[in-house]
Amino acid sequence: MLGCETLQRYDVSYEQEEFARFLAGQTRGEFPGIAAWCDTVRAAVSAGKRMHRVHVVVEPLSDYVRFECGWAYEHTVEAGEDVRLIGVAGDDWPAGLPHYDYWLFDSSQLVAMYYDQAGRFVSGELITEPEQSGRPARRRRRPHVRGRAAAGHRVTARGGRGQPAARRPGAGPGPAVPCWPPHT
Repeated sequence: MLGCETLQRYDVSYEQEEFARFLAGQTRGEFPGIAAWCDTVRAAVSAGKRMHRVHVVVEPLSDYVRFECGWAYEHTVEAGEDVRLIGVAGDDWPAGLPHYDYWLFDSSQLVAMYYDQAGRFVSGELITEPEQSGRPARRRRRPHVRGRAAAGHRVTARGGRGQPAARRPGAGPGPAVPCWPPHT
C-alpha cells in the first residue's frame, strides 16, 4: 500500500489535542488517537504487506507538518510504516506528482482522496481507468524516494519514469528536508 499526501495541514479530530500540545511547546504524551492506525499498520506488516507513505512537504514546513514529523510519524514508523518526504521549495511542485492525495492498494487500485479547504476529509474515489490517475497503464510505479524514514532524518527524492502527471509543471524536487525530532 502506498499513500501520497500533498496537503500541508489536515484537520483530523483524533489529533487535535496532541496538535494543541505540540503548538504550546508541551512535551509529547500518549497519542491515543493514532493507535488504531498503528494497529492497522502492524497487522498489515505482520501479514507480509508493505505500508509506504510519501508526503510532499512545502518549505518552510508548516506547524502541522512539523507536528506530523515529530510526533505522529514516529509512532507509525515504529509500527512498520515506511514514511518518506519529498521537499518542495515554495511553488516548485515535482514534475510527475499529482496535486491530490491518494492511496494505491496492491499496485492496482488507486483511491483519490478529497479534502475541503480546511483539510477535512470529504470523500474518496476509486480510480478504475489508468488515464484518470495520469499514469500510463503499463507503468504503475510509485515515486522513487531515497533516504531514511521521516522521523528525525533527512530524506531526498527524485522523480522516476511512470509517475503520475502533475497538473502544473514544476522545477523538480527540492533539497533534502529535515524532519524535526520529537519534542521531549
